[in-house]
Amino acid sequence: MSPITLPGLVNPHDLSTDRQFSMNLARGLEVLRAFTPLDPVLGNRDISDRTGLPKATVSRLTYTLTLLGYLSHDERLQKYRLGSGVLSLGYPLLASMRVRQAAHVFMEQLARETGCTVNLGMRDRTNVVYIDTCRVDQGNVYQPDIGSTRPLLSTSIGRALILACTMAERTAILNHLKVEDRERFARDKLFWDEEVKSFDARRFCHSRGDWRTEVHAIAAPIRQPRNESTIALNCTMSAHRLQKDTMEREVAPRLLDAVRQIEIACGIH
Repeated sequence: MSPITLPGLVNPHDLSTDRQFSMNLARGLEVLRAFTPLDPVLGNRDISDRTGLPKATVSRLTYTLTLLGYLSHDERLQKYRLGSGVLSLGYPLLASMRVRQAAHVFMEQLARETGCTVNLGMRDRTNVVYIDTCRVDQGNVYQPDIGSTRPLLSTSIGRALILACTMAERTAILNHLKVEDRERFARDKLFWDEEVKSFDARRFCHSRGDWRTEVHAIAAPIRQPRNESTIALNCTMSAHRLQKDTMEREVAPRLLDAVRQIEIACGIH
């Protein structure tokens, strides 16, 4: 599968002979991706260990990225954190997404009616990245935020995003996940296989604590105009608040109705 068709499913080292591919740019972006919410401050050695890049290369990249405003250097710690330039890059994308603007009013209504936290997400490599959220369920200890990520295959919203793809794209994603972490893939594929069997009939995916036992969720893809990124909507609820069949009986119909309303608002009939 071409990396142009499925962005993110590529190892830069596999493209070392591609004259159109900028390895220096790819390495710089890998440095930025080394930072996480759990590890927001990293030194050159930390970044080298995470990316596999030589420390001398990392040193040049962090120096350059700091001068450009994408990293901030902590003089006391002699380490780096992400700079404001990274945040500025993301906003034009969020602001230009028509589906995000159209969905929010329906997400708020869905959250009020169900008591769920409602999220809008898209695929980023082998994760789901949230592009909007309405947080209502305060008992959910994994309250999401815009830009936060979740695993692709072990979450209902991730599986919904995969199921919205063509068969060839699904195969490419699943193959990539298998190569990335065979043990995790073997565990998560059980959830995937069950989802494939039931999705055509019910049109939503259901996670019964597959990612975190404390959180249950349902999700459905939102149809998009051609060439637009695949988007999905989910509802999550703390397990201790659930009654029997709450998600399937009460939440799912409202979720699917919200999806239809969002599609209509985006001109998809």
